[in-house]
Amino acid sequence: MSTASAVADKRPSTLRGASLPKWAPYAIAAGSLAAGVGIGLAAGLHSKIQWGLIAAILYVLGTYAIATAVEGKRQAKDRVATSLVWVAFLLAVVPLASLVWATVQRGTKVLNGYFLTHSMGVVADTEPGGGIYHAILGSLEQVGLATLIGAPIGVLTAIYLVEYGRGNLARAVTFFVDVMTGIPSIVAGLFILSIMLMWDMQPFGFAGSLALAILMMPVVVRSTEEMLKLVPNELREASLALGVPKWRTILKVVVPTSIGGITTGIMLAVARIAGETAPVMLLVFGNPFINANPFEGAQASLPLYIFQQYANSAGSGAAYDRAWAASLTLIAFVMILNLLARGIARWKAPR
Repeated sequence: MSTASAVADKRPSTLRGASLPKWAPYAIAAGSLAAGVGIGLAAGLHSKIQWGLIAAILYVLGTYAIATAVEGKRQAKDRVATSLVWVAFLLAVVPLASLVWATVQRGTKVLNGYFLTHSMGVVADTEPGGGIYHAILGSLEQVGLATLIGAPIGVLTAIYLVEYGRGNLARAVTFFVDVMTGIPSIVAGLFILSIMLMWDMQPFGFAGSLALAILMMPVVVRSTEEMLKLVPNELREASLALGVPKWRTILKVVVPTSIGGITTGIMLAVARIAGETAPVMLLVFGNPFINANPFEGAQASLPLYIFQQYANSAGSGAAYDRAWAASLTLIAFVMILNLLARGIARWKAPR
């Protein structure tokens, strides 16, 4: 190879167009934020939300203008799409972070060991003291019983739809699952309440579990159905080719392969019903005392406790603080369930 050719190979390529530096998006974001605050103050806008919206609009417009001038319209459109994704992400995260921060800030005032291990008992809603032990116990029992009822029915229904479902029956089941997915929680409560009135029954915890199971089933069916569809058909065919019956193929091949996703769906369904208030209000009624028997007598639950404390918080800071502390406990409970679901999904994920 000649010297001229070697020098030519070492020269940088001139086919690569100009591009913005890596720090450009951060600089544009900082400038847009400063401009948004300045415009908001100049216009007399006192809401920080309005400042943020102005800054977001300026960020998208500024990104497009600068990228067009430096990189061209084609690359500018790509950067605008990326900017819109980031803006949408921030619009979703900021309210969530604000909610969590407000709950933590207000809920930690009375959240301690005494609050978690005592019930309201004879403590009036307007008085300080009391706790949520009875509500935690009631929620765990009601949600646990609902899971024992709803999870197996939902999983078996999904297995039927994916592995066996054909014809009018499968279409009818799919239709009713779709309908149940969108029904308000109060409707499930009214359905169970009508049965209780027919049999002249008093409020009790298991009635709430039945309503929660109705709300849980369609979520489990849909999530399990999608997980089963992800199992490759080659695995089913290989098992059937070896002479294994279909029911055993489902039990030993299909379900173990998708067990991580199925468990995640069940946990998310549990998290969805853990915060329901309307069915519990109709069917369980609430109880300031500890009732460990969900099959007899009124029983408390965390969502109902929060509602009752907040409804009775007029003129009472104690009830207001208890409502926020119970809300923080419920958020922590749902967060633990989600983390547990992610852990199980990672543990059971096929290698």
